[in-house]
Amino acid sequence: MDKLLLWVSVLASLPEAFAQKDLSRKVFVFPRESSTDHLNLITKLEKALQNFTLCFQVYSGLSCGYSLFSYNTQGKDELLIFKDRIGEYSLYIGRTKVTARVIEEFPTALHICTNWESSTGIAEFWVNGKPLVKNGLRQGYSVGANPKIVLGQEQDSYGGGFDKTQSFMGEIGDLYTWDSLLSPEEIQFVYQGSYSLNPTILDWHALNYEMKGYVVIKPLVWG
Repeated sequence: MDKLLLWVSVLASLPEAFAQKDLSRKVFVFPRESSTDHLNLITKLEKALQNFTLCFQVYSGLSCGYSLFSYNTQGKDELLIFKDRIGEYSLYIGRTKVTARVIEEFPTALHICTNWESSTGIAEFWVNGKPLVKNGLRQGYSVGANPKIVLGQEQDSYGGGFDKTQSFMGEIGDLYTWDSLLSPEEIQFVYQGSYSLNPTILDWHALNYEMKGYVVIKPLVWG
């Protein structure tokens, strides 16, 4: 009994390193350049992806390149969202890259959605509800299952291999991921704040995550 009470006390005293919770009106803050600080997003994705849609909000004062969303499987860099510079966004599928461009103010809070369809290879970005020019890559490809999904760093190996020059500094919130293509109308619903579309991979209202290093949860004040 004494051991049980001791473990309860230890767990209660730990920082919020691993949790599942509703993060409505909250953001993850990445306060510094680092090769270690990051967030693991945990999902039971046991089948390969033929389609996906990812939406999130981001606010950063960085003008250099940084990783926004890194998805790796064992031995493969499968899916990466990278901001190369102001107004330039790249999607990597299986190490193949397409880039979309938009005129944007800096610094400013952004709502970003991107999706990809295996059957056509078409990839799309929306920034603050505006669709950017479509691109095509990896037609017929399947994005592998059982991933490591990381925010704040780009994975060069499965769950690691971080480079501080590619790390993210800023705030990320309202992240949702589906294993399907949302329609343009549904993208607009998400942009306008309607999150009733039942995310199938990652849901900000019931997010499983693990915080590593200096990552902080704070109220969303800019959305």
